[in-house]
Amino acid sequence: MITDAVLADAVRNNAEWCQAMCAAHGLTGTFAPRAWTSADRTPLYYPDAVTLREDADAKDVLAGIDRTAPGASVKDSFARLDLAAEGFRLLFEARWIHRAAGLPRPPAAPGWRPVRTPEELAAWALAWSGDDAEDAALFRPELLADPATTIVAGYADDGRILGGAVLTASARVTGLSNLFATGDTDPSYTWAGALAAAPEDRPVVGYESGGDLPPALAAGFEDLAPLRIWLST
Repeated sequence: MITDAVLADAVRNNAEWCQAMCAAHGLTGTFAPRAWTSADRTPLYYPDAVTLREDADAKDVLAGIDRTAPGASVKDSFARLDLAAEGFRLLFEARWIHRAAGLPRPPAAPGWRPVRTPEELAAWALAWSGDDAEDAALFRPELLADPATTIVAGYADDGRILGGAVLTASARVTGLSNLFATGDTDPSYTWAGALAAAPEDRPVVGYESGGDLPPALAAGFEDLAPLRIWLST
């Protein structure tokens, strides 16, 4: 059964992944009771603040971030904030997802394994970004030293990367993010491979939106709750 505790675990796990990404870039975020924030601008695509509790308000997320220029972002984990009056616009909405521990897993194709070296990570990041070197630079080798982060890739027989994902371990759940499939590879290939890499004895959580949500539901995830991303203008 999905409970408020499951949602809280998903939110915290995602904030911990944001913290790990920031740490890989030499930044330090702050966990307060109601929000995680970064006083410095965060890496590309990552929020400057994440609400951790449903009762978080605008002050909790805005007081600890850099708003000196447009582009600051807030992950409104419970879709309860209205930041329009603070100079933000709604960038997109998404859905938290949850897959209970112990469920049967879709069969994974051979060739899935963790990314271990900086060279493997560079190739993974280029595949993730569609060969955009600037975007690929987001994934730095420091991530490989983080014990809570596992980056996995699915390889073809000829060594090409067909898909990948990031797994984030936290106290009670495993988070899945940054799933991708290259070329004509079906998304189900990546969901099966990523799930095969996750511990069977704990729930798997994450969030998806738009056309990326149906493949997650087909892989056994449940739609948990909404979230919103706000961007300063």
